[in-house]
Amino acid sequence: MPDTEMMQAMVLEAPGNPLELRKIAIPAPGPGQVLLQVHACGVCRTDLHIFDGELKSPKLPLILGHQIVGTVVELGQNVHRFQVGERIGVPWLGYTDGTCYYCLHDQENLCDNPRFTGYTIDGGFAEYTTADQRYCFSLPDGYSNIEVAPLLCAGMIGYRTLRLAGEGNERLGIYGFGAAGHITAQIAIHRGQRVFAFTRPGDTEAQEFAINLGAEWAGDSTQQPPEPLDAALIFAPVGPLVVEALRATVKGGTVVSGGIHMSDIPSFPYRLLWDERHIRSVANLTRADGEEFLAIVPQVPVKSQVTVYPLNAANQALDDLRNGHLQGAAVLEIGT
Repeated sequence: MPDTEMMQAMVLEAPGNPLELRKIAIPAPGPGQVLLQVHACGVCRTDLHIFDGELKSPKLPLILGHQIVGTVVELGQNVHRFQVGERIGVPWLGYTDGTCYYCLHDQENLCDNPRFTGYTIDGGFAEYTTADQRYCFSLPDGYSNIEVAPLLCAGMIGYRTLRLAGEGNERLGIYGFGAAGHITAQIAIHRGQRVFAFTRPGDTEAQEFAINLGAEWAGDSTQQPPEPLDAALIFAPVGPLVVEALRATVKGGTVVSGGIHMSDIPSFPYRLLWDERHIRSVANLTRADGEEFLAIVPQVPVKSQVTVYPLNAANQALDDLRNGHLQGAAVLEIGT
């Protein structure tokens, strides 16, 4: 049990308003829930889309944050997966109904009645949070709280995006080399794929970062790669990149959008889609994705590049993410 009944949290009252540091009551875990003392929480572009009002109908007031690393400090009724003192992670997908068509067909990421951490459920920009035990993960040893936080969304969604691109893609393009891009690139390179990284025009630091991680080539997103791509993954929320990626892929190639929000895709000539090219999206993740990804992480081993902020600097972290001032991921360090 916490020593006090109050905690600090960064609270969103309305989209577009700065997050406010407040002292509020520590939530009590309900049946099947755990109460966590939060040690770190990643700052994701999805948080930015919620903050900016691009994702509609969040719970308000809201505590953002869905890449949560914490220690279990209290168990609700009927909790059996975790024990007090255990370090666990909380991802974006926070609940599914288990009864809809998609849940019954191993597609819980498409559930008709889902709940999402830091969007329709309060998240981890706070000293404590509650979570449904069924949607939490045990975390790999050898990673600090700060290092493991970005794996819980950037890593998991990046992995699902890579997986949905299919097998046998020797030449892989990654558009947007931020949190998800730099983690996904490490897995692809570990698998023997050749990575071609695309960044914002003029972002030579990100291009150098990609090369240092093992990318074969890095350039502006407006450029064509030196060789055609077998598949392309898009993590930047920029609709025109879908068209650029189609231009860059071979016949039968696949373009996968890994973001939850993207600006409109402009019209393009049918010849870019012809030759049996594929466009597909990633919606959320499944728990199976998370378990599979976290088992792979130490084998690579994945190393996340992180910029650390204190809890009360969450607004600055969001601004830096929006303005492209980060290499890798941003993480709030909240407790020891």
